[in-house]
Amino acid sequence: MRKNMDKILLIKYKNVDVYQQDYHVLKNVNLEVHSGEFVYLLGKVGSGKSSLLKSFYCDVLIHNGSAGVLGYDLHAVKLKEIPFLRRKIGIVFQDFQLLTDRSVRANLLFVLQATGWEDQQLMQEQIENVLLQVGMSHAVDKMPHQLSGGEQQRIVIARALLNSPEIILADEPTGHLDPETGRELIDLLYSISKAGTTVLMATHNLNWLSTHPGRILRFEDNSVKEINSIADVETVSVKLIADDDSIMEEAVVVDDEK
Repeated sequence: MRKNMDKILLIKYKNVDVYQQDYHVLKNVNLEVHSGEFVYLLGKVGSGKSSLLKSFYCDVLIHNGSAGVLGYDLHAVKLKEIPFLRRKIGIVFQDFQLLTDRSVRANLLFVLQATGWEDQQLMQEQIENVLLQVGMSHAVDKMPHQLSGGEQQRIVIARALLNSPEIILADEPTGHLDPETGRELIDLLYSISKAGTTVLMATHNLNWLSTHPGRILRFEDNSVKEINSIADVETVSVKLIADDDSIMEEAVVVDDEK
């Protein structure tokens, strides 16, 4: 897949196979991802999008080939090194996964303490910084149930930013949100990538392809292929809808002027 000599290489997979337990999910993956890129992962449910994202932080096993993420060789990485790799990666799930019995501040403080922060003043400053970045400073002492779905997802993004990650992995981050709130979240993630943090996002919503341009990876038949032209996007749009009933009602928007 394409190279970018002006950016830092963060992920490099060459002839990699990805497994979920004994199931061979993806075969012969070749992929390079650089700093500041916004990358879409498209494909029907079960096509391997989540498995590839999980392989980046050693939650899913890889076999064969060579696999490097943020300077770590995933074939040789030691168990004690994995937490250090994961601190460089922010993760945004579809289902929020906030601790419901703790305030926003306590949720974020828990992550900082779990990842080795000790200075109380620095921790409070970092919490303020990430909440400001996602526009949620006013919610620092609120409980998750007092926030809307979109607000909770902004807190999740703030949580992902706590350790100043080089990569953010977003797995269907707008899946439970209404279209307007979803667009606000994509705007936020897109601005984060423009500031230099790489974002890889699995999504079913094809609208984002025209409103927020980025690289597009297509998952199909146990393989990953990069889509380079707008004609390919149109073809994939039709096939995605034919393959997956879960996106039948989503509009497909393609900007023909690009």
